[in-house]
Amino acid sequence: MSIVAHLYNFFIGVDTHARKHVYTIITNTGILVATGSFPTSRAGIKRALTWAGRWTKGDLDTLWVVEGTASYGAVLTGHIATTEYPVVEAGRMDAKARYGVGKSDELDSYRIAKSVLALHTDQLRWPRQGEGVRQGLRVLLAARDAMTTERTRMINSLTALVRTVDLGIDARNSLTDAQFVEISKWRSRKEDIGLATSRDEAVRLAKRVLDLDDDLQDNHDKLAELVEASPAAVLLAEPGIGTFTAAVFFTAWSHPGRVRNAAAFAALAGANPIPASSGNTQRHRLNRGGDRQLNRALHTVITNRMIHDQRTKDYVAQRFGEDPTKKSKRELKRKLKWYLARRVFKVLNGLETIPTSA
Repeated sequence: MSIVAHLYNFFIGVDTHARKHVYTIITNTGILVATGSFPTSRAGIKRALTWAGRWTKGDLDTLWVVEGTASYGAVLTGHIATTEYPVVEAGRMDAKARYGVGKSDELDSYRIAKSVLALHTDQLRWPRQGEGVRQGLRVLLAARDAMTTERTRMINSLTALVRTVDLGIDARNSLTDAQFVEISKWRSRKEDIGLATSRDEAVRLAKRVLDLDDDLQDNHDKLAELVEASPAAVLLAEPGIGTFTAAVFFTAWSHPGRVRNAAAFAALAGANPIPASSGNTQRHRLNRGGDRQLNRALHTVITNRMIHDQRTKDYVAQRFGEDPTKKSKRELKRKLKWYLARRVFKVLNGLETIPTSA
């Protein structure tokens, strides 16, 4: 295992923003070489790459350390990836390190470049690849999350409306799809202005819910098409893993080498065991950190398996009996998510194969 500073001659730290990026070049001993600021446009990024090549004399043993490779630095990271330069994601900056020194874009970019010098190579954070299928899946997943949130908000608003205003809908239970269709077909009536306004708003909300249902179905179809064309297709043979969860697993994993091993992938998902022992009590607790969307996907699969997968049901019965307590169920799900995260990582990396049924 090597120290990063021993492998590269120059390091370029980039403090990314919406309008401009600030670049700082240092040597592998931390000596400042140059600092520059360039626009985030395509021309600005091209100028920055030329500027960096001039100061490093075209040395390809130069490591780019970019802040926010999935947000403000995403476009820059994509341009760097097309060159022969390696690029990694900057870690979180320690706020205490700024005490007594101050903060500026130039200082931040210097700290970003210097932050990787003492790391081991397996501690580098390689960014997710953003081209092709991976990028398409990430866009669709983000859109699906936004549409699902909006649909829930529309349903809650409509439910509150029909429960507080008598519009002739039985809203004692959750509204059904048939009721959404019925409400969307209401026409204007000669009635009190308050009722008429409420009815019009109910129609608008119901139509929006139905439109979102169509959009979500279209989103699912596109997700299924891309998942089938990606390495994540092998995951669909696993019990409980569907199109959505396979897409989440694949986008988090991204490509071989991004996550160094199965344990690191479990930690990324927030499914790794956290020691919580004291005295004679030896136990582990849930990890509340990590990628919560990835953790939610693991939870969805495990919940499905606990109901439908016989092997999982047998395991639950063996460990905790037929009626486990609430605390035992929580502990059980943590262990199952940890196992599933490691399993997904190994399948995507080709370290394990999914047995075919006879």
